[in-house]
Amino acid sequence: MKVLIIEDEELAIKKLSKTLESVDASARVVGTADSIKGSVEWLEQNPAPDLILMDIELADGQSFEIFNLTEVKSPVIFTTSYDEYALKAFKVNSVDYLLKPIQKEELQSAINKFKTTQANTASGINIESLVKELQSKLQPKEYRKRFLVKHGQKLVSIETNDIGYFYSDGRLNFFKTGDNKKFVVDYTMDELEDMLDPQRYFRISRSFYVSIASIEKIDDYFGNRLILQLKPLVDKEALVSREKVTDFKKWMGK
Repeated sequence: MKVLIIEDEELAIKKLSKTLESVDASARVVGTADSIKGSVEWLEQNPAPDLILMDIELADGQSFEIFNLTEVKSPVIFTTSYDEYALKAFKVNSVDYLLKPIQKEELQSAINKFKTTQANTASGINIESLVKELQSKLQPKEYRKRFLVKHGQKLVSIETNDIGYFYSDGRLNFFKTGDNKKFVVDYTMDELEDMLDPQRYFRISRSFYVSIASIEKIDDYFGNRLILQLKPLVDKEALVSREKVTDFKKWMGK
């Protein structure tokens, strides 16, 4: 089995080559490339290998760009440091991936899968469509940086980082800033979910979004819920609903 390794760290290439040989005696590394440019040149100047082990992040960009610049005729196993959640599409599309640091057992499993599946191009997998989908998943999401709201007879722009929490009174939605100013916000709580950075804000109930910086105290509350003391003070109870408690605790512990 002829293998091309696309990886920009020399030590990683050596380790991967050694691990590959230990899991498959027939495996032979026929080439390496450490950049998008070098990979395209290698693929255009050499016969297609049986398999490509391709790191996603290369020195000159994401390796997905290789697919835009030349025809990739070989099946690919991606290697990456990205978390598993972002990469579920690999598994369901019969294209595999390995999380770094690469373990021998995981590489063995990926090689076995490759052998049983054979070439992705022969199995009807649209590599080009998959790569575009993965690129969109891996691009960092842009979250709302500011909100334009009414203040008296004028409009003012409020930085999202200055907002302690969002909440609803059943009719209108509001947010409060760190200096205790209250504004009406013209978005539903569901719409806010796509706008707010989940590392910073958590939806504790249907009517409350809190920033981690606004939480001063957490207490147990009846019904297996939690009650939060927020800053600035809020004019209604900030309760973490029972079904949100487990996820809330995980969020607080990150």
